[in-house]
Amino acid sequence: MSFENIEWIWKNGEIIPWKDATVHVSAHGLHYGSGVFEGIRCYETESGPALFRVREHYERFHASASIYGFEIPYSIEELTDATCELISRNEFKSCYVRPICFMGSGSLGVFPRNCSSEVSIMAWAWGAYLGAEGLEKGIRVTVSPWRKFHSSMMPTTAKACGQYLNSILAVSDAFARGFDEALLLDVDGRLAEGSGENLFVIKDGVIYTNKADDSILMGITRSAAIEIAKAEGFEIEAKSLELDDLLNADEAFFTGTAAEITPIREVDERVIGAGRRGAVTEKIQTVFFDAVNGRDTRFEKWLTPVEEFIAA
Repeated sequence: MSFENIEWIWKNGEIIPWKDATVHVSAHGLHYGSGVFEGIRCYETESGPALFRVREHYERFHASASIYGFEIPYSIEELTDATCELISRNEFKSCYVRPICFMGSGSLGVFPRNCSSEVSIMAWAWGAYLGAEGLEKGIRVTVSPWRKFHSSMMPTTAKACGQYLNSILAVSDAFARGFDEALLLDVDGRLAEGSGENLFVIKDGVIYTNKADDSILMGITRSAAIEIAKAEGFEIEAKSLELDDLLNADEAFFTGTAAEITPIREVDERVIGAGRRGAVTEKIQTVFFDAVNGRDTRFEKWLTPVEEFIAA
C-alpha cells in the first residue's frame, strides 16, 4: 500500500488536493474514535474501472452512522458519484476506496455535542491485503489472546473507527509472533472473525460460516461468497463455530473487502487440511475474481462502472 500516487481527495463535498486534506487536532474522532468508515474495492474490467457492491457498502456506511447517532449529510447516490469522480480524477484503473465520517472539532466532552460531521473519501492503489502469495498458498493464522467484543458491549453490526482498537491489538500480537493474521474468539470461546475478515470452514464438502449473532460484522464480501457458493451448487450452513471446527476442517478461508478470498493453511502451526488452498476455496476464489473483473455475467449486478455512472 502506498499513498504516493494520490493527487486528490474528496472532503465535505468537494475534491481537493491531497496535501490540503487536513484535520484539526481537537477533532472529537481523533480523541475518542467517534467515526464510521467503509472499505470498497474498485476493479479493472474490460469496460473500465468498476466499483464492487458500492450501494451495499454505502448503505452499511449510513447504517453504522445511524447506530452511533452520527449524521452523514450525503445520500448514497451523492457518495457514489463522489467516489466515481475521485477515481476518475486520480486516473485509477483499480483501487481501494476509504469513505469515513467522523466527529470534528467543537467539543471534547465524551458526548460529541456541537461537533460537526466530517466526511471524506480516499482512494489509492492497494493490491492483495494479505499478499499475492497468500491468495494462492494460504496464510498462517493464530488464535488471538484478545477476545472479540460482544454486541452488548459495542454494536458488532457497525463498522466504527474506535471498535478497531480491538483488531489492532489482535493483529499486532499476531505479527509479533510471526503470523500473517489473527483470529479472535468471542466472549464464550467460540470463533468470531479475523482482525478484519469473516471466516469460512469446509468439512466433507459442506461450507460453514458464523451466524449473524456470533459477534461478527456482516461482511459484504462474506455475503458475496455465500451467493457464489450457492450458485456453484455447494451446500452452505450458518452456525456458531467452535475452534475444533476449524482445526479439523478440510479447508478454511477468510473473506473481506481488503482480504478478498484468502485461504488459511495453518492455525497456530497446525496444518489445516492439506496445508494449501483447497479445491472448494479455489473454486469460490476463481468465481469471485471473475465476477469482480467483469468476466462472469451472473454477478454483473455487483459492479458499478465508474465512467458510466459519471456519464449518467
